[in-house]
Amino acid sequence: MRWPARLVLTAARDGANATRVHARHDGPLRLLKTLYPEGAGIAHAVLVHPPGGLVGGDRLDIQLDVQAGAHLLVTTPAATRFYRSNAGEAAQVVQAAVAQGGRLEWLPQETLAYPDCIARNEVKLSLAAGASLFATEVLGLGLPAAGQPFESGRLLQHLEITGQWLDRGRLDAGDKALLDGPCGLAGHRVLGTLAYAQTGSLADAEALLTDGRALLADVPRSGITHLAGPHGAVLLARVLGDEVEDVTLALRRVRALWRERLWALPGGDPRIWST
Repeated sequence: MRWPARLVLTAARDGANATRVHARHDGPLRLLKTLYPEGAGIAHAVLVHPPGGLVGGDRLDIQLDVQAGAHLLVTTPAATRFYRSNAGEAAQVVQAAVAQGGRLEWLPQETLAYPDCIARNEVKLSLAAGASLFATEVLGLGLPAAGQPFESGRLLQHLEITGQWLDRGRLDAGDKALLDGPCGLAGHRVLGTLAYAQTGSLADAEALLTDGRALLADVPRSGITHLAGPHGAVLLARVLGDEVEDVTLALRRVRALWRERLWALPGGDPRIWST
C-alpha cells in the first residue's frame, strides 16, 4: 500500500519583524509545533511523520518557502527511516526556496537506511540574492548495533544547492569498491555532511576553514573545504565514522562555530533535540 504525504511550509516576516509559519499538509506528515527559543525573528519548525518510517511506494514531499527577511529553522524529533522494501522505491523529496535576505536552517535528525531498502533521499535548495542557509545530512547504512549490516539494499542520495553545489551518489550494498574501498567509505557506514551557502563571496573563508578544521582535529576521517563560484560561496564539512552520534556531534560543533561567525547568532542546538 502506497502512503504518500506532502507538507508545505511558508515562513514570512511580519510587520513586527517576527517570522510566522503557515503549514499545509496532505497525508501523514505534519508541522508538530513552531517554537521561538531565540526570539520572534527565528521560527523553529518541528516536523513529524507519525508512521515512523518509509517502506516501498511511500513518498514524502516537503516544500519550504522562506520569504524575504524570514528566518526558518526546520528539524525533526526522530530519525528518518527507510525500511525494507517489498514494493519499489521509498522517497523523501525536500525542495526549498529562500528569498532575498532570508535564512534557512535544514537540520533533520539522521537518516537510516535499513537492510533491503530501496530508497531515495533528495534535498534541493535554492537561494535568491542576499539569502543564506545551513543544511545537514547524517546517513547511517544498516543497523550494525542490532546485528543488521547493510548487506543488501540501495539508496540514492541527492544533495543540491542550485547553481552552487551538487552531491549525488548511489549507495548499493553490492558495490564493495564504494562501501569498503579506500576511495569510498573504507568500511565505515555513517557519512555526515554540513553545508553553509550564501550568494556573493565569503570574506573570511580562510579563518572559517582553519578554525573549523581545528574543531575536527580529533576526528580522523573528516574534512572541510570552501567552494567559490559565480553564484556564491559554499562551506562544506564531511565526516565519516561508525557511530551516528559521534558524526552528528562533530558536525554540530562546526555548525555552532560557523553560525556564530557568519550570522552573529548563538550556536546552540534546537530545543527539541534535548527534550
